[in-house]
Amino acid sequence: MYEGVVQDLIDELGRLPGIGPKSAQRIAFHILQADSADVNRLVEVLQTVKARVRFCDICFNVAEAEQCRICADPRRDRTQLCVVEEPKDVLAMERTREFKGVYHVLGGAIDPMGGVGPDDLNITELFRRLGQEPIEEVLIATNPNHIGEATATYLVRSIRPMGIQLSRLASGLPVGGDLEYADEVTLGRAIEGRKVLTNV
Repeated sequence: MYEGVVQDLIDELGRLPGIGPKSAQRIAFHILQADSADVNRLVEVLQTVKARVRFCDICFNVAEAEQCRICADPRRDRTQLCVVEEPKDVLAMERTREFKGVYHVLGGAIDPMGGVGPDDLNITELFRRLGQEPIEEVLIATNPNHIGEATATYLVRSIRPMGIQLSRLASGLPVGGDLEYADEVTLGRAIEGRKVLTNV
């Protein structure tokens, strides 16, 4: 334990996701040893982000205007909608340059043990979009963990009666991986999602 504001700084840094007590302490002492200009620049950026960055009115991705750059882009395919958990997942999908449609960010995943239900996410807004926009396919790209799977199952059951085509990101073996090191769930998903080879 340190005195006064130093401990306050460590405590606040420790509240950030992925930052444990030791990391918080290292970052705090880095800040203490940094030039005042560097610290002021960090403070300024944090204040600017809080003042200017918001969530897109349509898809809930991060934006500096009412719409994010993807929703504002007229070249995007409005018939395809990819549902993701967090804004960072949009960036991951965009890096592939494979998906040309638009997105919907849920703001998390359904987690009954964590007290997160469908009403705590942007699911009502998703259903509104499905009723108003010319969406023909919904690609569910939630994380391949138990809460991501629970969220995907809920969405599939809710969207299927609407007659919209549903798809899910394939999952399975990573490129360069060995079968002997794959767990049963991963290997099972790989078998379930296997493709028929037509042109060999």
